[in-house]
Amino acid sequence: MKPTIPYQPLLLRLLHGLTGLCLVLAILTAFWTYNTYDGRWGTVSWLPTYKAIEGIHGTFGLYTLLIFPGFVLYAFNRGKHRLAQPQALTKLTHQVGQPVWWYTLSRFVNTLTLVALTFALFSGKMMDEKWLPNGELEHFWYYGHLVSWGVMVVAIALHLLMNAKVGGAPFLLSMFTWKFRAQDSPRLWKNHIAAWWSNLQPGTWSNWPALLTTRPKLEVAIWISLIAAWLISLFKELG
Repeated sequence: MKPTIPYQPLLLRLLHGLTGLCLVLAILTAFWTYNTYDGRWGTVSWLPTYKAIEGIHGTFGLYTLLIFPGFVLYAFNRGKHRLAQPQALTKLTHQVGQPVWWYTLSRFVNTLTLVALTFALFSGKMMDEKWLPNGELEHFWYYGHLVSWGVMVVAIALHLLMNAKVGGAPFLLSMFTWKFRAQDSPRLWKNHIAAWWSNLQPGTWSNWPALLTTRPKLEVAIWISLIAAWLISLFKELG
C-alpha cells in the first residue's frame, strides 16, 4: 500500500523552500570563500581560487536575511507547534525512546536551527567586506561567522534526520509538492493579511513593551537580533 503523503501548508513550503535554497547556497559559497581566503584548517585542492566568491556569498546571505523574517513570523505563529514547547526538557529526559521523545527532539532541533541561522546572519552583518581581501583573519566576528556556519551545517543535518525519523520519506516529499488545498490558495492571502491587520487594536504598536511580553522570549530575541544587525550595519556604512 502506497504511504500517504502528509499535507504541508503552501506558505510554509514556499518560505521554507526559499529560505532553505538561499541558505544552502550561502553555506556552499561560505566554504568556497574560506577555501579562497583562509584555509588554515584545511582546504579542498580542486576548488579554484575565485576572489569574487566573497561577494556572491554575501549576496546569498542577504537573500536569506531578506526572506528569513517572513519565515520567523510564520514559525512563531501558524507554525509554533513545530517548535520546542514549554515541557520539552522534561519529555526529553523522562520519555527517552518513546514516540513523543522523537517528536519533542525534532521540535527542539527545529528551534535550534532558527537560533543558529539567526546568529549566522547577525555575525555576517557584523563583518566588513574588506577584511578577507586584506588578509585580516583575526577579527572576532569572522571567527564567530565561521563557527556559526559550522553549527548551521550540523543543525541542517539534524533537521533532515529528525524529519526523516519522525515522518519518513513521505514527510520529506511533502515539502516538494506544488499541490495545495483551496483554503491555501494564494488568491486568499490578500484577504488573510487584511483580516490580520484589521484585528490589530488601535494603539497596539504604541504599547509595544506590553506587546513584547506576550510573545515567546526566543521570538523577541530573534527579532531584536535581526533589527540590530540591520541598524549596526547601516551605522557602519554611514560612519
